[in-house]
Amino acid sequence: MRKKHGFKPLISTVTALSALLFLAAPGFSAEAVPPVSQQEKPTAAEQPEKKTAADLGQILPGEMITLDRSIGIALKKNPQIVAATSSVDISQSRVGEARANYYPQLSAQGAYSRVSPMQGTATHVNSYDLYTGSVSASQNLIDFGKTSSQVNISKYNLEASRSDLNTTSDQIIFNVKQAYYNVLQARRSRDVTADIVKQFQQHLDQAKGFYEVGTKAKIDVTKAEVDLSNARLNLIKAENAVKISWVVLNNAMGMPHAPEYTVEDNLAIHKFEITFDEALKRAYENRPDLKALVAKREAAQEAVGLARTGYYPVLNGSATYGRSGQDRDLPLDHGWSAGVVLTIPLFNGFLTSHQVAEAKSNLYMLKANEETLRQQVLLDIQSAYLNLQQANDSIATAELAVQQAQENLDLANGRYAAGVGSPIEVTDAFAAYTNAQASYTNALYSYKIAQASIEQAMGAR
Repeated sequence: MRKKHGFKPLISTVTALSALLFLAAPGFSAEAVPPVSQQEKPTAAEQPEKKTAADLGQILPGEMITLDRSIGIALKKNPQIVAATSSVDISQSRVGEARANYYPQLSAQGAYSRVSPMQGTATHVNSYDLYTGSVSASQNLIDFGKTSSQVNISKYNLEASRSDLNTTSDQIIFNVKQAYYNVLQARRSRDVTADIVKQFQQHLDQAKGFYEVGTKAKIDVTKAEVDLSNARLNLIKAENAVKISWVVLNNAMGMPHAPEYTVEDNLAIHKFEITFDEALKRAYENRPDLKALVAKREAAQEAVGLARTGYYPVLNGSATYGRSGQDRDLPLDHGWSAGVVLTIPLFNGFLTSHQVAEAKSNLYMLKANEETLRQQVLLDIQSAYLNLQQANDSIATAELAVQQAQENLDLANGRYAAGVGSPIEVTDAFAAYTNAQASYTNALYSYKIAQASIEQAMGAR
């Protein structure tokens, strides 16, 4: 029974010290938690609302979604967003890691040994149990800004990772817009092609009727059949383009296995009014990739100071309390120690000087990268602004061309129906109408993409 009672004081000491340290930890509350039966239950108004498919970033079969809805789904489901968000979480944790050196470092240690002396010695001693236990604490007192520099660097990196997340989000938003408008463009082109097939079918029926009554030659029927076959082939290609556009949109949203749904047709143009100077100013203020590089440059500036701390001494304080003894020596002996340690670097093989030089070179590199990016921002705004103006000017011209091509097609069909036109004239009119419709749809699509491009270039959503 002596072994049991010999170890008990050590366990009690370590347990008591651990409890005191835990109770003294920041954020600890000793207030007892009431039993479940006594805890307040949320009222009906406080009950969590049932989340809809939109809240969960899901698409229901047959549902019609808008552009904003598709963007919202992408910002929840796209794996690039998940990865960028995790990167922010990593940077947030590193801020806490850097701050850890501000706080005391506490540790507890206990050991038990069974000692059996060598037989045949001059003094024979029976086997005995040996117990040791200690609690130690250390605290960084002065490190000449090393810890604060590490914290600042981790904060700048956190800011940079958040800006990188915004950059990723902006790119995903642009990709979704591009894919969404591409679906609308492909669908409109498919509808135009389907209409052309119907008109060529009517033209073939007319040619056959004229041939049967002897007013037109067989070549008109053959020409109409060839035109109809080519139109049907173009319709197959247009249908395939629509299917591919859906696949691209699903991928952009991060939902490659989405059920069948439809999208709102919003290729209608609402003129985007902004001056070049205002667009450039907003870009320099809002571009997240530029903000990320600025934060990295500030972190590099702080890293130069961190590297210089290798020249300076470090002062640490420490304290230890322990108990030890044999099972026959109750109560166990105890003791404590406290002191400070000053570490002065004398020579480390020029390591610190090389670290300072490396930090400075990294800072110069980031400054150059920042200037390069500012020039790229200017180029992006210039290109996007010119493309927006071109797209805006093209819409009116393309719309007029559609009207003229429609009138020409009606005239050609009327002349052929009256027996005075030729099949080549009708075919040419059909081709002109198709090209005009495609040009008009492309003009609307180009304007939407140009608007999305300048919004991305400005860092505006």
